Amino acid sequence: MTTNGAAAEPQTRWARFLAGQGISRVLLWGFVALMLFMVGDGIELSFLSTYLTERGFSGGQVAGLFSAYGIVVAVAAWLAGALAEAWGPRRVMLTGAAIWVVFELAFLGLGVMQENYAVMVATFAVRAVGYPFFAYGFLVWVTMETPDAVMGKAVGWYWFFNAMGLGVISGYFVAAVVDPVGELATLWSSLAFVLVAGVMVAVLVKSKAGPHKVTREETVEGLKRGFAIMRDRPKVGIGGAVRLINTISYYSFAVFLNVHMVKTIGFSQAEWSSIWGTMLLANVAANLISGYASDRFGRINVIAWGGGAATAITVLGFYYVPQAVGANYAVVMVLGVLYGLALGMYVPLSAVVPLLAPQHKAAAVAVLNLGAGLSNFGGPVVAALVGPLGIGPVVWILAALYVVGIFLTFLLREAGVEAPGHGPEPQRSTRLADEPAAG
Repeated sequence: MTTNGAAAEPQTRWARFLAGQGISRVLLWGFVALMLFMVGDGIELSFLSTYLTERGFSGGQVAGLFSAYGIVVAVAAWLAGALAEAWGPRRVMLTGAAIWVVFELAFLGLGVMQENYAVMVATFAVRAVGYPFFAYGFLVWVTMETPDAVMGKAVGWYWFFNAMGLGVISGYFVAAVVDPVGELATLWSSLAFVLVAGVMVAVLVKSKAGPHKVTREETVEGLKRGFAIMRDRPKVGIGGAVRLINTISYYSFAVFLNVHMVKTIGFSQAEWSSIWGTMLLANVAANLISGYASDRFGRINVIAWGGGAATAITVLGFYYVPQAVGANYAVVMVLGVLYGLALGMYVPLSAVVPLLAPQHKAAAVAVLNLGAGLSNFGGPVVAALVGPLGIGPVVWILAALYVVGIFLTFLLREAGVEAPGHGPEPQRSTRLADEPAAG
């Protein structure tokens, strides 16, 4: 007969193993829930615009729909961090899941199926609150539950599960089911993934302390702190600017690079799509690699050189290399992989910025989220310059932004933001009053 102590030992070893990888035992199922939520949220990405166009909506209407969505995402990304400090991350995540489910039902049932454009815009925009509340609310939770020494690994795993759901599993799922069941049924299937994710957070992500009653004063204070943190800790604002720079080329390239590579360079659409898809797979791997690398070689170094310098070089490469070698599939594929890896080297920023304000990590993450949301707008704004300036100058503008980002990154260096061995001894992360320590 097994004694209690013997039975507990494997669990203890398992918990220790997870802790060494930066995954709090308390949050283990939260990572799985995040992945499932992002699968549901990402199902529509590869075909919704085409599907709506085929149903008779104009390109301008489709663009307007996604513009409204993007505006709300940018605001909600900041709110997710600001409210997490007052409400607690679990409540923010469950609120996000509920909003997503209710307004996806309205979007599909009352908007798309009835071909009512006004309802589609309104419901799609409100549904946009759900994604950052769930995803970025969990990022706040990760920063609060994780010891500073393994924060790089923790955020690496966060972005790994995020990208696996959004960019990989959702894509393969759509490829498998869209022809047999059709586009509309595939869109409806997204609800199942989000519902399961919400239930997992409610039931499996345990908290020793019960939820506390949230007052209006706490909510207002949390929102104020989301802005005040940039005044009190200016480096947090700098971190938000670096996060904006991180993906600005990605959102710019999404506007013009496909047309350039196919129409000017001479790749087939299938060739370029495979290069782009492989780039995203490389980025998924980099999300995890960079987290481990940052805890070994220094978070600031990985962001500045692996992220900023490498992205600047590969951004220029996307213009000049095809000019030299033409539609050389193998060469440009390698370039795409290097670009995807470079983008992923910014992941440790999600560890650095919360450590710049250890007593108000949720507010710091709110600023980081705001930078991510603004990148959605900055990229297309820069891409719009292709018309008057041409692709070459725009690529140089993007590369210059990454060089500026290198200098901004080094401004973030201070005691406590690096892993042990790369700066002063870090402090253990703070936690919300209603969330337990792992163990």
